[in-house]
Amino acid sequence: MSAPHIPVLLDEVVAAVAPRPDMTVIDATFGAGGYSAALAELGARVYAFDRDPNAIREGASMEAEFAGLLSLHPHRFSKMREEMTRLGVPKVDAVVMDIGVSSMQLDQGERGFAFSQDGPLDMRMSQQGESAADFLNFADEAAIADVLYDYGEERQSRRVARAIVNARPLETTSELARVVRKALGHKPHDKKDPATRTFQAVRIHVNDELGELRAGLAAAETLLREGGVLAVVSFHSLEDRIVKRFLKEASGGGRAVSRHLPGEVQGPPPTFSRVSKAIRPSDDEVARNPRSRSSILRHAIRTAVPARKDAA
Repeated sequence: MSAPHIPVLLDEVVAAVAPRPDMTVIDATFGAGGYSAALAELGARVYAFDRDPNAIREGASMEAEFAGLLSLHPHRFSKMREEMTRLGVPKVDAVVMDIGVSSMQLDQGERGFAFSQDGPLDMRMSQQGESAADFLNFADEAAIADVLYDYGEERQSRRVARAIVNARPLETTSELARVVRKALGHKPHDKKDPATRTFQAVRIHVNDELGELRAGLAAAETLLREGGVLAVVSFHSLEDRIVKRFLKEASGGGRAVSRHLPGEVQGPPPTFSRVSKAIRPSDDEVARNPRSRSSILRHAIRTAVPARKDAA
């Protein structure tokens, strides 16, 4: 079964995991099922997570196709440890994570993730809780500015936040995009739409994406058995920075131990080894799938050392 959207760095992820019939794998971000299908086709038993009810519903046919090899779990991936414990699967051989918004979510105007199509200001992956409209229409100006600066790296966050507050109430993606463009002096020929940073920031905030990533990495460290593989694909610097730091600290690379200080206390033993360098898509893949352009894969192997309590 072919997924409606192209999974990014698929060959590289499969090569890192090296799935086989006796393996148990968690696909922490099911989406359209591209990774899950590739892993199950090679015989791995896949437990796939997604908090988006649309993804779970649309994946039902794939679950039936790979009956006995694929099961779908409608949970945030930060909860995968609790769910696997409930299922009686305390350890797994690999965890695959594809972080951020999915192509399906971006392409569905009614979900409100992008300004390419007009739709309600929603942006909720789980379709529950605070929406983008709730946040933008009721949060104070300083809180909005902080989100835009921290998650969108918007240098003029205060100006944009002030414009948003003055334009309330905002109900649609096109309204928000117009407000941001006006505040930043957008010109039609500009290479990048300045509203992009605001949309990214609000989406990350509404879905607590960075908090989820940290919790998911910690859960993966706990679930992986010795020799297990963690493979994470990220799409922007904020995500990759978290993954890179996590793997650096988990592999012992974050410890500053000087040979000139023999009495210095050694840090904890590494819980991951063989950390890969950043793996980026080939020119051919970018040509086939432009959305893969910013993607980065990092993977590592779990050691026998017990998981750290402060892994994330």
